[in-house]
Amino acid sequence: MNTEQQLFDELSVRRFEYDDTVVLAADVDVGNNTSVDIVDNTVILVDGDEQYEQPLPDCDTRAFINNGILTIELSAEEDY
Repeated sequence: MNTEQQLFDELSVRRFEYDDTVVLAADVDVGNNTSVDIVDNTVILVDGDEQYEQPLPDCDTRAFINNGILTIELSAEEDY
C-alpha cells in the first residue's frame, strides 16, 4: 500500500507499508552539500544554507539519500 503525503511541509512523499517497516520516499533536488540525519526523532535535511526538520514518532528510524531520493525507514511497531 502506498499513499501520498507531505514531508517538511513542501515535499511530496510516497508512503509504502510493509509487514515490519514503513518507508517514506521523496524525490529531492539535491546538490553536493545535501545531507540527512536523525536527531532525537527528528529528520534533519540540510541543503546548502537551507535546513528542514520533520518530527517522527518514537521508533527505530533510518534515513538516507541515494540518487536524489530521500528515504526514511520507520519500524512498524507503532501506528502512524
